[in-house]
Amino acid sequence: MGIPVFILAGLLVHCVFLVSIFEIYFSSPLVHGMTPQQTPLLPPAKRLVLFVADGLRADSLYELNSNNTPQAPYLRGILENNGSWGISHTRVPTESRPGHVALIAGFYEDVSAVAKGWKENPVEFDSVFNESKYTWSWGSPDILPMFAKGATGDHVYTFCYTAESEDFGAQDAAELDVWVFDHVKSFFNSSRSNQTLFSALNEDKVVLFLHLLGIDTNGHAHRPNSREYKENIKKVDEGVKEIASMIDNFYGNDGKTAFILTSDHGMTDWGTHGAGHPSETLTPLIVWGAGVNYPQKVTSQFFEDNFLKEWKLENLKRLDVNQADIAPLMASLIGVPFPLNSVGTLPLEYLNNSAHFKAESMFTNAVQILEQFKVKMSHKKETTLSFLFTPFKPLSDSEQINFLKKARLYIQQQKYDEAVSLCKTLINLALEGLSYYHTYDRLFLGLSIAVSFVGWTAYVILVIIKTYTNLTKTIQANKESTVLFYSFAVVGMIIAFFLLIQTSPWTYYIYCLLPVPVWYAVVRELPVIQDLAANLLSLHIGQTMGFLLVCTLGIEILVFSFFYRSTLTIGLLVFAGWPVITQLWIQAKTTALIWTLLCVLLAVFPLMPVVGRESNIPLVIAAGLLTLLISCFSLASLCNSKNKYRNNEDLKVHFYQMLSVALSTYVVSSTHDSLKNKQGLPILNQIISWMTLVSSSVLPLLSPTFLFQRLFSILLSLMSTYLLLSTGYEALFPLVLSGLMFVWISMEQEALQHYGLSLKPKLAVFNFTCATDITQFRQLHLDDVRRAFFFVFFIVTAFFGTGNIASVNSFDPASVYCFLTVFSPFMMGGLLLLKVVIPFVLVSCAFEAVQVTTQLSSKSLFLIVLVLSDIMALHFFFLVKDYGSWLDIGTSISHYVLVMSLTIFMMLMNGLAQLLTTQRLELPRRTKHHFT
Repeated sequence: MGIPVFILAGLLVHCVFLVSIFEIYFSSPLVHGMTPQQTPLLPPAKRLVLFVADGLRADSLYELNSNNTPQAPYLRGILENNGSWGISHTRVPTESRPGHVALIAGFYEDVSAVAKGWKENPVEFDSVFNESKYTWSWGSPDILPMFAKGATGDHVYTFCYTAESEDFGAQDAAELDVWVFDHVKSFFNSSRSNQTLFSALNEDKVVLFLHLLGIDTNGHAHRPNSREYKENIKKVDEGVKEIASMIDNFYGNDGKTAFILTSDHGMTDWGTHGAGHPSETLTPLIVWGAGVNYPQKVTSQFFEDNFLKEWKLENLKRLDVNQADIAPLMASLIGVPFPLNSVGTLPLEYLNNSAHFKAESMFTNAVQILEQFKVKMSHKKETTLSFLFTPFKPLSDSEQINFLKKARLYIQQQKYDEAVSLCKTLINLALEGLSYYHTYDRLFLGLSIAVSFVGWTAYVILVIIKTYTNLTKTIQANKESTVLFYSFAVVGMIIAFFLLIQTSPWTYYIYCLLPVPVWYAVVRELPVIQDLAANLLSLHIGQTMGFLLVCTLGIEILVFSFFYRSTLTIGLLVFAGWPVITQLWIQAKTTALIWTLLCVLLAVFPLMPVVGRESNIPLVIAAGLLTLLISCFSLASLCNSKNKYRNNEDLKVHFYQMLSVALSTYVVSSTHDSLKNKQGLPILNQIISWMTLVSSSVLPLLSPTFLFQRLFSILLSLMSTYLLLSTGYEALFPLVLSGLMFVWISMEQEALQHYGLSLKPKLAVFNFTCATDITQFRQLHLDDVRRAFFFVFFIVTAFFGTGNIASVNSFDPASVYCFLTVFSPFMMGGLLLLKVVIPFVLVSCAFEAVQVTTQLSSKSLFLIVLVLSDIMALHFFFLVKDYGSWLDIGTSISHYVLVMSLTIFMMLMNGLAQLLTTQRLELPRRTKHHFT
């Protein structure tokens, strides 16, 4: 297999590995074909008002101020005197779209829905809005259209402000909520002179939805502990009070309006959401009005958290629900059919109604979830061969009939408590059955991916041994490979046939057929395996075991660093002692001393606070000035160098890069001041930021290809962009990391000479473009495994050293404010990704330099890197879980996604590093005219 084909195949295989966990663990739970279920009794409310305070944490609403006054006096009064309250537990991903789907449609979207966008409906689903007679909604253009599009008929109306209003940097974001409250008031006022609208508002089964985005926007911009976030809560409290009073007056205080206030998700202390931290998954729920229970006084209640005491709410019964339970609660209050895909259980303790109504409602809830179970079971039965199908035994057809008959009989006999209890048992069994059929193929798909993973890693090891070492010299026979090919082709056809007759999804073909070509490639190398085995047996068993033990320990340290960042500090301190352990310090004392100092300095960064720290702009400015100071020394050194290594064009490029760093430093300071004064992002700063970003990818290609000149040019260009994306100490990180990378290149030279593998080239005059002579490449040595490990370790350090944590929500949105402040999830995500990638590029370019200066083929060392990272990824594949706390689930997904993304990035970075180090763009030179 040629190298480009090999890299392409590797990329495809790893993309399959990355996507596979979403199919195996987190695929969409939706089924279609159920019949709507509705409670037959008269509902308590004619209309429902739903307030969703986007991004509102439970503790932020319920906790008292330092002077013991409530954050939201009106809502505090409601939960103490008029309604019921609790915590709504959300699920991963804690994003606006999945959160609203759970609230309004009653089911949890698959994790991958977060990547499908906020504005569109990736799947059709039923919702409370769809089942209502009329729904009017006000708020964000990112949320409202989603439910209007999913509705049948023309009865869901939306009123949105412009997307440009969602600006993190300009006016106070609480104005978004003021806009909603004002428009609701004017809507009701206008209805008095519009008979059609007035009649529609007086119908039954009406929903009014107020989506309040200000709290979320202020949380992103200023953090949840800020004055702005807390002031916004007060504004929402006042707005809810006004709207509730106005609606009661409009309907003549008929007592037929139910009110619900909740949130779609919470927010971390550093202003992000998406993962499973309690600050993101715990949201408030306050319900009052028609059909809702009054506060229930209790003497004691037990919860694992200590919030009740902190909030001084120990004596009021706290009624916790799962987020999806709110959809059946809304449906029950206004008497609409439960959403078809809802998996929520009606929280009866919130209802103030007869025992008969509660029993009928629970029966409806049970039948509605059982309908989904039956559809899911029949679908799985149809797509599985009869002799392979294993049904969910607790809910066989006869058991289902028994449950329903018994529950109906209890209701007829007015044994309502027994009926409710039986219905809850049936709901739990139906949900278990839904999960059983939803995860029916998990073991089978998981094994396929694991077998592919092991096969791919084995194949890469064999390619390394066969191509880049002297361990084997066997030439394989063609006759065997033909028989082998047909054998594997037959196996592939049998697997495809089985999948075809079971009408499996097309993705199953990829996951199940992938092991066939991978293991075919491994088995083709059987002679290499035999040679390797013979060579290993001839070695001393102690040496082999010692080597494997050190490799295992190294990989486990890397895996451990995903859980504890401080592990990297220990690793870097061990690296600091490497010259002493290997006696390298004897032949290069100065280089070894600088290496030790820089390792110790870099070891400080993983101990620094994670994201969530306060912005420290003076540190960013200091990093910019330090970069300029180092650049001045470099420029002076370049001016003093011999003419053959420089020309005026090189000096101009260097000067432009220094200017770019200076401008970036100014823009960071200026933008921060402007946003602090709520004056928005200055347009000039925005233009400079985007121009810096574009130029930073081109300027290094104009510099000379001499090793240190080109690497320093790459650092300067990337540093100018990195400064714009920095908010604190992480701005200093690329400087320390690059310093260590430069010394690493020198140290590897010393190591090469120390082991007598080759002569030491002069690094000062080493040119990247002259490093491609294939005759100079040497075979791999055991020390090269250590080089590859260093690279993987530095890549992991490049991620965790900048304050990131192993979570998909570990990024501070304030990092992108020099580029844009208007909410744009994919643009912001792209810029945050760039911030993560910049240290990777610096490490990859240094690794490219290590490869060429140690006379190794650029692919040989990289293949060892691939093996190390794949073994790490396999660890995390088996650690992925979809049970336990949402923090555990979110963390396990984050770990696997991160390690797979790192592997894919390293493959791409390898190519990018080659481009950045070897290519040079020549500017057209001006012709000199001589006059006589």
